[in-house]
Amino acid sequence: MRVAPDIVLTAAERAELEQLLHAGHGERLAQRARMVLLAADGMQSKDIAEQLGVGRVQVSRWRERYAQLRLAGIEATLPRGAPPVKVDIERLAALTAQSRPDSPAPWSTRKLAEQLGVSAASISRHLRAAGLTLPVAQARDRQREADLGLGGQQPEIMGLYMSPAEHATLLAWRRSLLSLDYDVTWLTLAPEDNEPTRFFECLLASIGEVDPAIVREAALLIGHDSDDAAIEHWVISLVQGLAARRREIVVMLDDLHHIDDPRIYQALQWLLDYAPGHVHLALSSRSALPLSLERLRSQGRLTEIDMRDLRFTADESERFLCDRLGVIDKRDAAALHALTDGWVAGLQLFAVDMRTREGGTYPLVQVRDARTFASYFEQEVLVRLVPDELDMLTRMAVCNRICASLCASVLGRPLDAPQMATRLARLELDNLFLTQIGSHDRETWYRLHPLLREVLLTRVAGWPEAVQRALHADAWHWFRERGHIDDAVHHAVLAGDAGAAASMVEHCAYELLSGGELGQLASLLRRLPAEQVQSRFGLLVASAYLQLYTRKFDALRESLGRMVSQQDRLDAGQRYAISLLRCGLALQQDDTDTVYALLDDVSAIPPDATDFAWTGRSNVLSWAYVYRGQYDRARAVLDDTGERPAAPRSRLLGRCISAMSLALEGHIAQAERTVREVLHEADQRGPAYAGVSCMATGLLADTLYEQNDLEGALRLLEPRIDVLERVSLPDTVLRALLVLSESQRLTGRRAEADACLARLASYADRLGLDRLRVIALELRMRRHLDAGEMEQAGNMLQRIDALASAHVASGAGKALRIAYGAERARIAMCLYVHDFAGAVPRIGGYIEACQQRGQQVRLAALWLQLGLAQQQLGNAQAALQHFRQGLQIGHRLGLVRTLLDVSADLPRVLGSLLETHTLDPVLTFYVQRLLSAAAATATQYQGGARQGMPAASADALSEREREVLNLVAQAMPNKKIALVLNLSPETVKWHLKNIYAKLGVSGRGGAAARLREFAAGQPAARRP
Repeated sequence: MRVAPDIVLTAAERAELEQLLHAGHGERLAQRARMVLLAADGMQSKDIAEQLGVGRVQVSRWRERYAQLRLAGIEATLPRGAPPVKVDIERLAALTAQSRPDSPAPWSTRKLAEQLGVSAASISRHLRAAGLTLPVAQARDRQREADLGLGGQQPEIMGLYMSPAEHATLLAWRRSLLSLDYDVTWLTLAPEDNEPTRFFECLLASIGEVDPAIVREAALLIGHDSDDAAIEHWVISLVQGLAARRREIVVMLDDLHHIDDPRIYQALQWLLDYAPGHVHLALSSRSALPLSLERLRSQGRLTEIDMRDLRFTADESERFLCDRLGVIDKRDAAALHALTDGWVAGLQLFAVDMRTREGGTYPLVQVRDARTFASYFEQEVLVRLVPDELDMLTRMAVCNRICASLCASVLGRPLDAPQMATRLARLELDNLFLTQIGSHDRETWYRLHPLLREVLLTRVAGWPEAVQRALHADAWHWFRERGHIDDAVHHAVLAGDAGAAASMVEHCAYELLSGGELGQLASLLRRLPAEQVQSRFGLLVASAYLQLYTRKFDALRESLGRMVSQQDRLDAGQRYAISLLRCGLALQQDDTDTVYALLDDVSAIPPDATDFAWTGRSNVLSWAYVYRGQYDRARAVLDDTGERPAAPRSRLLGRCISAMSLALEGHIAQAERTVREVLHEADQRGPAYAGVSCMATGLLADTLYEQNDLEGALRLLEPRIDVLERVSLPDTVLRALLVLSESQRLTGRRAEADACLARLASYADRLGLDRLRVIALELRMRRHLDAGEMEQAGNMLQRIDALASAHVASGAGKALRIAYGAERARIAMCLYVHDFAGAVPRIGGYIEACQQRGQQVRLAALWLQLGLAQQQLGNAQAALQHFRQGLQIGHRLGLVRTLLDVSADLPRVLGSLLETHTLDPVLTFYVQRLLSAAAATATQYQGGARQGMPAASADALSEREREVLNLVAQAMPNKKIALVLNLSPETVKWHLKNIYAKLGVSGRGGAAARLREFAAGQPAARRP
């Protein structure tokens, strides 16, 4: 049982406490003083608790604090102007700095409190008061919030700048944050991470360890484009993932001084600017960071720590050395303190050095920066290491990471791996600047302290060039044999054998492409000298495929031109690779004419072609046959290639194309089963399968929409549409945006539906895709007709006709598909203006074309349109026949929305049809199902928040509207919101109109106020 300490007060202490009762320092401090005074009068804690109406534990805590620290122990946040409390901050910094990440008993806040004889809360409070605050925000425990000095505030971001050797402090803070139940990520950077794609891959991997869902969408974008807009999109996707996880998270980035790429710092700046309030950054660097931190600094949300904040006093230096060495002469301790200026890492190095000798004197020189300290390290420490250990560490400094068998191989003693393992473990245990970074492949991996590695590399640089290259050659061979291709290529280039490095990359390039590992392939290609890539056809092809998959079409055309210029020297397989690439580029640009022109070349695959070429052929041919309406032939090609071994990514892509052919042919249920399976597997396999995942998403949303599952289609598409637009083929983007827009329209979100059409038009304009322009204009024309806006609809039709006339219609290809789009628009206009006589021959001609192409889904809608036209012309018998034909096809294929979207008047017409004519029981039941679906949609979405009525909660807002509202609350202008969310300014305006209507407010200020009410959990007050 714990006994509460007795409180004995001097007269001065009693007077001091009584003054706190009446001096206006705050009720909390007064209550603590009252507890202490009652305890001094002999009362038990339980009696004090009962008298004051507080908890017994609370009384015991403040009683113990006062017994330990007197007045400082109960002081919390004193008012401005109050006398400061003297706190031993430097001693606290020393204890955190000496802690190691894998120490069996690492320092925690509680352990530090015990060591220093204070409370854990006091440590956090006084760290903050001294500028050493933990980079955290709102804690779970309200008392802990107050102790951390957070109160009711919720800072968005905190930056942390640290001096060179003090990252151990960051590690200790990380442990403290974990003990407080914060999510904490850690990333230590190296020179090879100085490239945006590599940096983001590492960053997302570290954050993904907390929750893979945070980085799922952002990871899909990595490897696709690396210009400023793409990088900002990466950041935005990451921010959106972080925002979705409502837990405090601290992202720690160590050794940022290795990074000097301005694109990475621009990305970090965006992360600082856009991140939500529960996300915090801790940045460690040896040099000042090129980031704009003035706003954070002025708002008090930035903590900057350098060596001056963490250095020891002379007494603390002596205590630290005594802790390490057991005993030390005061004069030696004073000399060491002068040498290091109280830098704890320097003291630790001296302590290690002193273990190897007794006594000694020290020249009184200042060791304040890394270069001077490295000089001391070279002269006074390394020379005293065991020669074998010094030689081993020096040679291994050429590697970014080391393990026992690697050391044994590079040192020429491959059988000594067990002894090397023992030595490395001992060096780490002795704190000789070796850190364990993980275990895999039955190896324990270590990383040299950056300062130690810097010193050792300086020694290596003085060796003969042949010796240096030999070290890299040994490392290269070891990494290659164990499949560590990145390290192997890196060391092969430094060994002077760029040809061998290029051969390794060429050997694995197609495997990486097949597996979707675009980021790794791009990283490997960047490591090679440019002349190696340009002189090797295999690498040129791999680079071209990378450009294709990342949509760098101009660069791809240059690569194709370079390859074509070598055509006379190429073999059949190499010429075939060019044909596949040309088809791939044509598909990305909706250029079906080029694809058709190359079909013979693509069909004639060389007998010795690789599996990669076979799967590429399969996908190109099947896609082309689907365009032509030859669905059985498309699936036959896929089935034939499916018998050959292929990478899972190519196999899944082939299954998507097969499902698309089934959907276009009308086998909706079968297509849905296939794409659900593909989507599940692609999502399980991660970012490398982004393209397949997005294609499956678009196809599945299409089938859900067809079955009138509007909410299901929206749930599937809305979170993924940004990524889908960036990585998918134009046809996939087209279908996804059309389904999204129609689903939004039918669920009452008309502004968003129109914005989605505007987005489709912008996409088509950006890539110069006339077919997509025509389809977007056609749907906009229909919307204007529905709204009775005849003039605007006429303008849309004129633009459609102008685009169609620019393409000479042919029997196949893009021009024909554009002509069909224009014909659909003319038919719709004829029906609207009651030119039924003009509509009938147009519909009849289109039906004949669809019958030739096997487009059954389109036929079902056209037969119903023809029936409507004939009915209006008084041809009742012909109309009935056409209705039956359309309904029979629709029933056979299981169509719902295709028929209901023919005309807003169709439910009335079908109802009349049931009343006046006898259909067979099957068709009667089918028509009743169609009418029920139409009625359910109209009933479910005819009112409420979806129609713009004031809403009582944020639930009425769509996900995109909530994103816009969050940015509005940050006082972000419309243009900036458009940039952040990758929307047009006009789309943002539409969203704002919707938001104002749903929330019952008249402007940005009212919307921001309503958001704050939602965040605080207050009921939404109806605005006048």
